[in-house]
Amino acid sequence: MTASSPPKALAFDVFGTVVDWRTSIAALVGQVLSAAGHADMDAFAFTDDWRKRYIVGMRDFGKTGRGFVKLDILHREMLDALLTDMQLDLAEADRDTLVMGWHRLEPWPDSVEGLTRLKRRFPLVTCSNGHIALLVNMARHAGLPWDAILGAEVAQAYKPAPAAYQRTAQALDIAPGELCLVAAHHGDLFAARAAGLQTAFIHRPLEYGGAPAPDLQYQQQWDYQAGSLAELAEQMGC
Repeated sequence: MTASSPPKALAFDVFGTVVDWRTSIAALVGQVLSAAGHADMDAFAFTDDWRKRYIVGMRDFGKTGRGFVKLDILHREMLDALLTDMQLDLAEADRDTLVMGWHRLEPWPDSVEGLTRLKRRFPLVTCSNGHIALLVNMARHAGLPWDAILGAEVAQAYKPAPAAYQRTAQALDIAPGELCLVAAHHGDLFAARAAGLQTAFIHRPLEYGGAPAPDLQYQQQWDYQAGSLAELAEQMGC
């Protein structure tokens, strides 16, 4: 721990930090592809390619000059582009099913326990690129005990734009330095620190199926580092 004083609230990245998007989406992809006559296709490879487009899209979104749109719209556009590149046709209903799958992701085994413990001491909010409806549906599905849904839609900015972090703190009436971002992604934490937030890294080695994370170049010494949310709760005295 390197933070000079405890934060007043914790803001969480959600995809990959709190929920296991890869396993959840690959299971749904497998079902949809099988029902469409493509049982031989690799559901994990499909999922990884879809997610890779998201990572690039979020990184470059601010350069496009496009106004904020909900993540469902971007997920659908990225899915359509992926299917075009694969020369694979899926029915509209199947495409809708896949996009809505991001609303029903399963939590990591430690997530609900860890969040519940952390909530004893800190307000817990989201700082995710997911929009409000998506994150509410996910919270109800996975039992995630947020105090508030904040982040991209409230800020009208996608991470890693500074506004996504700073407006989350502003919504809580606290300074950026009084808010700690909890994330499994070094790039996210790098941007949050540059925006003035405290940082907590959660190690999720299986997020990409054991493959190296795509943002290791941003790795540094964060204010808190833990192998699970339960371990972070222990470090923070919860």
